[in-house]
Amino acid sequence: MPTDANKQLVRTLYEDYINTGALEPVAALVSPDYVAPTGEHGPAAFVANLAELRTGFPDIHFTIDQLIAEADRVVVRWTWRATHTGPFRHVAPSNKPVTNSGIAIYQIINHKITRNWLETDRLGALQQIGALPAPPR
Repeated sequence: MPTDANKQLVRTLYEDYINTGALEPVAALVSPDYVAPTGEHGPAAFVANLAELRTGFPDIHFTIDQLIAEADRVVVRWTWRATHTGPFRHVAPSNKPVTNSGIAIYQIINHKITRNWLETDRLGALQQIGALPAPPR
């Protein structure tokens, strides 16, 4: 069943590559025709986004909370935890712990990621590292 193989590809992406920091092999999971949500193309664009995240949060660890597949799409709901020990989005390291949640949708064609869409609590992450003020209590 293709949906099972697609779910395994996404699980491998998070558990074997992103969580371990082994980003070089990720390019093999991404189609040369990949288009990022921001318009960049190819495996290098996909890997660059992950590298930026791991630079700011070298100990990042994603927990897959839910994985759903239908046709050529896989939806992953995740939570990540990390410490902000490197620069991230022009924000100097704060050494603060961060917990973030999000949902990503991957389109997989011929066993390769061709598109992805991401919804994450960026505001919450930026507040946790002190880049933006936290809401009043």
